[in-house]
Amino acid sequence: MTFTTITVIVISGLVPSLIWLYFLLREDVRCPEPKRIVALAFLVGMLCVPLVLPLEQYAQEHFAKGLPLLTAWAAIEETTKYALAALLILWRPAVDEPLDYVIYLITVALGFAALENMMYLFTPFAAGHLYTGALTDNLRFLGSTLLHVVASATIGFALAFSYNKRVVVRMLYVAVGVILAIALHTTFNLLIMTQGESHLLEALFLVWVGIVIILVLFEVVKYRTYRNLPANVC
Repeated sequence: MTFTTITVIVISGLVPSLIWLYFLLREDVRCPEPKRIVALAFLVGMLCVPLVLPLEQYAQEHFAKGLPLLTAWAAIEETTKYALAALLILWRPAVDEPLDYVIYLITVALGFAALENMMYLFTPFAAGHLYTGALTDNLRFLGSTLLHVVASATIGFALAFSYNKRVVVRMLYVAVGVILAIALHTTFNLLIMTQGESHLLEALFLVWVGIVIILVLFEVVKYRTYRNLPANVC
């Protein structure tokens, strides 16, 4: 494989996630997050990929194909993304308001999606199938990348809406968020992997409905956070 091909794979994998990250950070322009922590969260997401691969391989060997295996894969990915975010990002002083949990968890998800995109693009680009690679990249830009955003945002909003509540209550919110994230992820994979192209539009519709809901919830969290503060105060 040539250096040019590797470069194209890396750029093609990164660009969809970086585009969505740009729009995400526009939601927090009033109190922007430190760029170094955002970059770290993105790298943490990429770090999740090599961690989940052996676990997913183990699941493939021990779970029945179809719904059991897809649920196991979704659970592995969503719990790993959240666990590493909690371990390496969410305890930091920069995470000081409800919306920050959503921002950082989505950033982790985009980092995960970026490296995952590169892996999916490796085979078609390495074989010289540029059209197939470009089509794969576009579909992942509109579908799989946003799936990770929606799933991780679900956990992020669980933390945001339980901000300042008792630890037990927060744990309950997070548990519900993780379960919902796994359910969304499983449903998307079920439509894509077992139902074929006939259900592709349904899978994309599911993701984009999730994005609309996320945008609405962003405004709700921002209103609840800033409604009693002067315009120039975070």
